[in-house]
Amino acid sequence: MALVLNEDQEMLRDAARGFLRRRSPVSELRRVRDEQVEGGFSRDIWREMAEQGFAGVLVSEEYGGSGFGHVAAGLIANEMGRTLAPSPFLSSAVLGAATLGRAGTDGQKGEYLPGIAGGELITAMAVDEGDKHKPEHVTLKAEKSGNGFKLTGAKTFVADGGAADLLIVSARTAGADEDQQGVTLFLVPADAKGVTINTTPTVDNRNYADITLDGVEVDGDAVLGEVDNGFVLLESVLNAGRSVLAAEMEGLAKESFDMTVDYLKTRKQFGKIIGTFQGLQHRAAHLWTELELVESAVLKALQTLDENFDGAGAIAALAKAKAGSVARLATQEAIQMHGGIGMTDEHDIGFYMKRARAADELFGDADFHAGRIAMLRGY
Repeated sequence: MALVLNEDQEMLRDAARGFLRRRSPVSELRRVRDEQVEGGFSRDIWREMAEQGFAGVLVSEEYGGSGFGHVAAGLIANEMGRTLAPSPFLSSAVLGAATLGRAGTDGQKGEYLPGIAGGELITAMAVDEGDKHKPEHVTLKAEKSGNGFKLTGAKTFVADGGAADLLIVSARTAGADEDQQGVTLFLVPADAKGVTINTTPTVDNRNYADITLDGVEVDGDAVLGEVDNGFVLLESVLNAGRSVLAAEMEGLAKESFDMTVDYLKTRKQFGKIIGTFQGLQHRAAHLWTELELVESAVLKALQTLDENFDGAGAIAALAKAKAGSVARLATQEAIQMHGGIGMTDEHDIGFYMKRARAADELFGDADFHAGRIAMLRGY
């Protein structure tokens, strides 16, 4: 498939850009931070996003969404990256909708997907248990208990965990701690007895949480997919999340670049516009070529998810790795070229650097995905 957008996708991108620049510019993130808004985002703006169709982009029309696909989700995320819009889009509209849409029973889909599409139900994916992303490391136990299971263990760095109504939890039902076989996914209400959620402040002013499950009782209907065979599903869904997150990082990197170029065209030193200095021109030109590469990798990953959801592992890893490294480069260059003003809280560019750092770590940094590419290619 050609790496170009069709007319409908271009219209969606333009609509998302207009809405987000109007309703959720960087000043909204600053307000959420300064006022310490509960959950890390505005519920009113999220409901407006749902009304625009953002929350249901991966939900089929049968359950109240548009089913527009992963390319569309990436376009929305890209524009969110440009304005640093805080929302549960990745956790709920992408990861939650993709998991339930792929593996949910008819009953689970009917119960949860309309709420996700309407922005009324927020989900969070509880996967990691250590300091770094390692989804196959699952020690949280799910033991048979009557007609259901009893879950005991802890998860860390759960995106939107403090705002979630429903948790998607990976648990060990068989095998050793590092085995891919023996992992099962469960739907756990965030207010279930035995669930403790502690929010964690992060540099990007988003909502993450450490979550403990202490003998949480769930019935058999809480299983999402097959018992013991949930890891393949988990990896495929994470690839969707990684690709959409890469699209967000592409957006924030491009916005950082645009802000920097604008600054180079207006800032004077030694009586000259600094954009006329050849050294800065070379650095800007190099960054532009890197951004072009990221755009191609991300779009290809999103297209692959729409064409072959379970076969997108390698290209999703490439997109996430490249987007992470280029977002870091773009924000570092932006800070340096802005000079002293770039280090102040009053200037927006610092928010982009902080988000780039956190997003790079979420669901695997560039080094993690470079290793995955090597493994998938048999090196």
